[in-house]
Amino acid sequence: MFEIKNFTPRKYQSKIVETSINHNTLIILPTGLGKTKTAIMTAIERLNSCPNSQILFLTPTKPLASQIQKEFIENTNIEKDFIALLTGSTLPNKRKDIFNKSKVIIATPQTIQKDLENKRISLEDTSLLVIDEAHRSRENFANTKVASFYDQQSQFPRIIALTASPGGSKEKIEDVCKNLFIKKIEIRDDAHEDVSEYVKKKEITWVEVELPKEIKNIHKKIKSVYSLRLKELQKLGFNKPISVINKTDILKLQSQFRREIEKKNQIAFYGISLTSGLLKLDFLLELIETQGLEAMNKYWDKIKNENSKAAKAIINNVEIRKAVGESRELMNNNLKHPKLLMLRKILKEESKNKAIVFTNYRDTIEEILKFLKEDEEIKPLKLIGQKSGLSQKEQINIIKKFEEECYNVLICTSIGEEGLDILGASLAIFYDSVPSEIRAIQRAGRVGRLSAGRIIQLITKDTREQGYYWSAKRKEKTMRSILKKMQDDTLLKWK
Repeated sequence: MFEIKNFTPRKYQSKIVETSINHNTLIILPTGLGKTKTAIMTAIERLNSCPNSQILFLTPTKPLASQIQKEFIENTNIEKDFIALLTGSTLPNKRKDIFNKSKVIIATPQTIQKDLENKRISLEDTSLLVIDEAHRSRENFANTKVASFYDQQSQFPRIIALTASPGGSKEKIEDVCKNLFIKKIEIRDDAHEDVSEYVKKKEITWVEVELPKEIKNIHKKIKSVYSLRLKELQKLGFNKPISVINKTDILKLQSQFRREIEKKNQIAFYGISLTSGLLKLDFLLELIETQGLEAMNKYWDKIKNENSKAAKAIINNVEIRKAVGESRELMNNNLKHPKLLMLRKILKEESKNKAIVFTNYRDTIEEILKFLKEDEEIKPLKLIGQKSGLSQKEQINIIKKFEEECYNVLICTSIGEEGLDILGASLAIFYDSVPSEIRAIQRAGRVGRLSAGRIIQLITKDTREQGYYWSAKRKEKTMRSILKKMQDDTLLKWK
């Protein structure tokens, strides 16, 4: 008989398990409230009710998989040798042997997808499929492919999907549920009476900075070119006022122009070039507002290496070249974005606490790291994804260093947002805003796991960052409302 150990189930976890052992269930819990332990409880129930079966637990990265393997070893009486970790770094034939002899398999979705497609393994005897970070389960993602194989192959299929944030619209949430064959939703938010006593309170503070006039002048020059290009767009029949046209509008127009090209519409070729240029200019403006002159110049260098008409039109524009020249003079005079200066000030004041700094861009991480290393009170480390140059083993070692050694600041991109248990950090600083409710919730979840945590949101005054912040908040509120209505449905049905 398999059992849990070393933790006492909370009332809300037991209630959720009552649902999850009987129905395919989407489990939505705030970070730090025991989604993995709830999954472990369900796994034990399934192993006991389906003798000789096994559990498959999918999670997006090796660092997460390692953490989940550790939780199964520490919190169940299943023998350690039968709790296996499978990733793409294990040879295919060895993976097959490990899979077949194990009781619990923790794996990355892509690895299992490949093994299923190559018929190396079967899910016939798998009594529970757990999908971690379930918001990644869109059509044609590895999660959904594995779920489809599982639904067809298993003698006793049961799926549970875990997330803190499935998406901000009904369509996104329904997509996740449909792709994973979900029939029930169990949601608890911070205010729910079942969980409120376990929630670690987070204090959220806005810190506003203002761009110096020198940077504002550069922004103004590029914005004037952007506005002139928008007027060109209006000449092609786009009637929306220039002051309210945004990136989403431009992307939609670009898609329309692409469709028109298929119909041999010659004006559409100009439309494609125009919208491509507008998107590049919009990104230049965003980098000036939210990241600074160094990031802007790196992107400018990238545009210079492009061969497209849109890129050439930007490179040859006199006003933009003048703005870039001025920005380089200011960089030589060591003018920094005010957020960088504010970040250092906050971290110096908080040097006795461990902090995680989130930013959207890899280049910004390098700039922040270099700048903070100049101060001996601040001991920073960076955590980046595999695509940016760190192996998953290196990622695990960096998290360990941050938790156990003298480093007091961890700077990361989205790799630090999802799922990872990063212990000891009581402060999170959002260097920039994200319009995604999923990413905002994930970021906030990385602090205060063991004690109350604080969040500082850096905002550049009178820029799009303010809009991004409120957009994420609005989407989160909408998501909670939709999920509560869906939870009340007896059984969800999908076409």
